[in-house]
Amino acid sequence: MKILHIDDSPEISKVFSDVLKTKNHDFESITDGKVGLGMVLKNQYDLILLDMCMPNYNGIDFLLDLKKEKSSEIQKTVIVSSLELDEHQTEFLTKLGVKAIKQKPISVQNLLEQTELKIMN
Repeated sequence: MKILHIDDSPEISKVFSDVLKTKNHDFESITDGKVGLGMVLKNQYDLILLDMCMPNYNGIDFLLDLKKEKSSEIQKTVIVSSLELDEHQTEFLTKLGVKAIKQKPISVQNLLEQTELKIMN
């Protein structure tokens, strides 16, 4: 599975990379949301792991621009964020079409389960 992780924390990306590469996934990580959007528009990914709180261009900006440019990719997106989302934010993201919303810190087991769910769907 080809996975893109968009998160401004290199430490979190390293953990995700180590875990997912042990399962033989093709894993790419980027710390800038705008660059990540460009990658999604140019490449085919099976799963996009997206942080919501990034400087300059946050997860909402990313999703709204992705919806305009290549809306089918939103359903491949799993939000993985330390931001505590309220009911309205969760509903908004769900209506946009994100696959799942996970709170950081996310366990390695939960990360693998999300990846496996994507494979089965």
